[in-house]
Amino acid sequence: MSQARFPPAASKEALEQGDTLSPRFDAAGLIAAIATDAHSGEVLMFAWMNAEALSRTLDTGEAHYFSRSRNELWHKGATSGQIQVVEEIRIDCDQDAVWLKVRAQGDGGACHTGERSCFYRVVEGGKLVRELRIDCDQDRVWIKVDPQGDGGACHTGARSCFYRVWEDGKLV
Repeated sequence: MSQARFPPAASKEALEQGDTLSPRFDAAGLIAAIATDAHSGEVLMFAWMNAEALSRTLDTGEAHYFSRSRNELWHKGATSGQIQVVEEIRIDCDQDAVWLKVRAQGDGGACHTGERSCFYRVVEGGKLVRELRIDCDQDRVWIKVDPQGDGGACHTGARSCFYRVWEDGKLV
């Protein structure tokens, strides 16, 4: 599929203020795409789309991307079951990045590593610190875990750290 479905903007004003979808694909024919959870706003993943991926996403209501490593179109979740049902699509001011608000199907994950989000590590002091999410009755508790597994997981430097959690509507 060519980029013909997406006509170039007639002017900068038309690009930034107009009502025509005119994505600006890069020299490789790609545009950046961010997927977030439609309900929570959590960033799930970053990927690339070509014109065909964007067209299929618009036509099917399910996220399609372009895999640079495999050099092929990729229907997110076709093999993993983590199909992303698109609730809303936004494009940035100069139409060179796409934002998909999605409902992840299957186990709700987005990352090939098995994590819900591809952004499951935080950079702290030049090191990567993994965060795991625990969902309990729609309340979220974030727990920092030491990436080397040496027990230094608590922000205080103690060998272990206990977090209070919600149980039956109370902090315990």
